Amino acid sequence: MVFSIHKHTILLGILALVLVVIISMTFGRRNGEVTSSSSQPDSAKSAFESLPSSTGTNAGTSSASSSTDEMRAVWVPYMTLDMSRESDKSEQAFQKKFDKIVETAKQNGMNTLVVHVRPFADSLYPSAYFPWSHLTGNTQGVDPGYDPLAYMVQKTHEEGLKFHAWLNPLRIQVNQTPSILSEQNPYNLYRSKEDTADYVVDWENGKYFNPAYPAVRKLIADGAAEIAHNYPVDGIQFDDYFYPTDKEEFDQKAYQSYCSGQSDSSRLSLLDWRVANINAMMTEVYQAIKNVSAQTVFGVSPQVNLENDRKMGADVAAWGQTKGYVDYICPQVYVNFNHPVLPYENAIETWRNLVTEPQVKLYFGLGLYKADSNADSGAWENSTDVMARQVEAGRAAKCDGFMFYAYDDFLAQEKQQEVENVVKLFQ
Repeated sequence: MVFSIHKHTILLGILALVLVVIISMTFGRRNGEVTSSSSQPDSAKSAFESLPSSTGTNAGTSSASSSTDEMRAVWVPYMTLDMSRESDKSEQAFQKKFDKIVETAKQNGMNTLVVHVRPFADSLYPSAYFPWSHLTGNTQGVDPGYDPLAYMVQKTHEEGLKFHAWLNPLRIQVNQTPSILSEQNPYNLYRSKEDTADYVVDWENGKYFNPAYPAVRKLIADGAAEIAHNYPVDGIQFDDYFYPTDKEEFDQKAYQSYCSGQSDSSRLSLLDWRVANINAMMTEVYQAIKNVSAQTVFGVSPQVNLENDRKMGADVAAWGQTKGYVDYICPQVYVNFNHPVLPYENAIETWRNLVTEPQVKLYFGLGLYKADSNADSGAWENSTDVMARQVEAGRAAKCDGFMFYAYDDFLAQEKQQEVENVVKLFQ
């Protein structure tokens, strides 16, 4: 009898112990703490929680994958929109041209169009600051009788794509394009008055704004804000054209004026002064856009070479590491894996390490125009998967998406296999 009671006591003890273990494991799993008997899961959980949120885009995180929130954009340059050489320059003809652009972009897996709406201190919409563009088929300054930007934004959104307005901030004219500047072009208005004549610069084969002057920076900021206020664009983008030269003659008078008011200890070098001017312009544009449309993003697409960017006054490190300059950076990584100076994987690693501000997204601009060409010492010839491999490498580097230059290359027969291989990654 004593033995029987003792045996039952042992059995009850074992059952109780098993029950405690089961309850503990169940409770632990519900709280995500127990997946095995070792202590490793707790360490793994701590490491995971220490990572930045996936909603940010600093180095080490990314929203870029095969998911639909990945940026998949194509640049639509002004040459593609130009109606000057078309026999039919009507509103209907322009709309038909743009409809084809949207259709082609959509068929090739794009979700965003980056469309040139101010290539030469002009506008493809009625503006209080810039004259009508010659791209409508008229002389600059002539109203075409319709609003191209309004139609382009509406059509793009109807087809489920996003629209970013692409602007050249400083360029006014290059190589006689456009051939005639309107009397109302800011260049002519500034040159007509002695006290503002230096706000613009004739340099080699072009004309440019001088961002050293607050009035010029305000004009550029107001022009960007005008678009964000009047049109439901999803974004506004500046490309890589800032100072057209690093030579001191470009803005010598303005720099000398600056130096005369500075002590030796506080005086910036010419390059640092130019960088400060561009940084001031970028912050003013950013704030002007946000003041009228907080949801409209502001981005920039600089050259891939950091040294060249700096020479042009583009402080891309500050823009990628500090709030208040841009919402995204898209370096033009138009190089192959075998580029003799800057191979693709080295370039994207440099940029991924450079852009660390969580609120600044990083996209990679890819040079579709180089596909099946002898560019970069022939590195693109006889290959049909360079773009696809660049997308895969970009995703591995945790970027937030891609922009392709340019639209017309989607239609080039010799690039079709390259395009098809990229599109497969977007399906």
